[in-house]
Amino acid sequence: MVAPNGHKSDKIKLSSSSFGKRQIVCPRPRRSTSGIVCAAKELHFNKDGTTIRKLQAGVNKLADLVGVTLGPKGRNVVLESKYGSPRIVNDGVTVAREVELEDPVENIGAKLVRQAAAKTNDLAGDGTTTSVVLAQGFIAEGVKVVAAGANPVLITRGIEKTAKALVAELKKMSKEVEDSELADVAAVSAGNNEEIGSMIAEAMSRVGRKGVVTLEEGKSAENALYVVEGMQFDRGYISPYFVTDSEKMSVEFDNCKVNAS
Repeated sequence: MVAPNGHKSDKIKLSSSSFGKRQIVCPRPRRSTSGIVCAAKELHFNKDGTTIRKLQAGVNKLADLVGVTLGPKGRNVVLESKYGSPRIVNDGVTVAREVELEDPVENIGAKLVRQAAAKTNDLAGDGTTTSVVLAQGFIAEGVKVVAAGANPVLITRGIEKTAKALVAELKKMSKEVEDSELADVAAVSAGNNEEIGSMIAEAMSRVGRKGVVTLEEGKSAENALYVVEGMQFDRGYISPYFVTDSEKMSVEFDNCKVNAS
């Protein structure tokens, strides 16, 4: 804004529109050679329920797209690529990461569900599509009861208590996966590819549950499994001067002495 003395000011003027549905503010003005540059942000208030409906619309758009990949009969999704050929994927979190909505409020709703999928992927490594579909259902029912007059804070506390109780019961019902079942579990995670599932199961059975399995891009048209004997530590060389293979930037010693303390 321009001050009465003619100089540009970094103060923000809030008019009566501040109490409406939308307000543009400048939280951190940035100075430039031409004066104050304001990075505007839009604030949306849920006065008549419009904002909540837009958030839910964003959730539904993302969840409906990700949901088609759910289950053993889940379908594929084709993702556009600006640089290269389109990608065909069947992974929920991969699809969720590619969704960007034009409406800013709807896009926030999509980001909320995307966070649920990403956290599930980090903790469990699978089940991202299921978490998205569950989040969509929770939000849909939550919006209904809040619109009917329920307290959203109490609803959140109830969901958290219920989740803890359900997790405790599921842990009682769970069982350890046998080595013979690893192939089925791995095949589902690999897009129902039985060959990949069998190879992963074989790798786990050969290195053990505490072993390390590394996935590398091959240079041939066939999949291959290599087992390297020995131990692996989560440490590297302290100086690049130890490198023995400059192309791979790796260090290899034969018949070397190891000090274990």
